Amino acid sequence: MNLLERITIHPEICHGKPCVRNMRWHIEVILDLLSSGMSPTDIIEDHPELELSDIQATLQYAKLTVSGQMLGERV
Repeated sequence: MNLLERITIHPEICHGKPCVRNMRWHIEVILDLLSSGMSPTDIIEDHPELELSDIQATLQYAKLTVSGQMLGERV
């Protein structure tokens, strides 16, 4: 599975914000957790519904978005 397939965007879920696997986990929330100093292991321990691949997908999506490679694309 391509990591980016874990990132979903649907207008009915979280107002169309990018989320992890159609769950109500916004990409920005996971990035906030990481930037607060939590490790991926810490996040998964606190939120076992998430998987390491979800966090890796979040980082890949963020990297592509910041680089401008995601402009106009829907995952």
